[in-house]
Amino acid sequence: MTSDPSIDGAIGQGWGGRAPNGTHVNVVLARRGSATAAALLTAFTSPSPGHTPVLVCVGPDQPSYEAVLPPTVMMNKVAATDERYQTLTWGAAQLGIGQGVLDAVADKLLDPDPATLVFVAIWVDPEASDETAVRKAGREAVRAAIGSAVGGPDAAAVARLVRERDTLTNPFYSGE
Repeated sequence: MTSDPSIDGAIGQGWGGRAPNGTHVNVVLARRGSATAAALLTAFTSPSPGHTPVLVCVGPDQPSYEAVLPPTVMMNKVAATDERYQTLTWGAAQLGIGQGVLDAVADKLLDPDPATLVFVAIWVDPEASDETAVRKAGREAVRAAIGSAVGGPDAAAVARLVRERDTLTNPFYSGE
């Protein structure tokens, strides 16, 4: 399905798990050679302090890690400055992201095509403590986000948002 160039630039988002061990992801799909892929690869090669882009790999131990197909790059949304958070992000969350991408391949949403690129920006709550819950949440969130990117937004959810647009709230907004 994703060998179709029309998926280039497709965007999805997904939530998984429950606070504080839940995750939120944004996913962008790209096709090798496209402007979208160039922008994503620029992000991959331009890390900033606390934000390290990683080619998602899975496996029992180094050096036997294997890159997930389609190639998947993850970037953490929260600066990973302490060892515990780094372990949750680049351990549990990375494994969950890889599993979520492979779930999408198993569900035939994505082909294991090296010309398709998956970019995942992941938020792991700084208060998270349960590696297994973070892994499962990442897997759930990525699978949902890829489904949304490939299949488009839920029409009923869009209609509800349009209907309720004047009464919508956001947890980071305290105004009227």
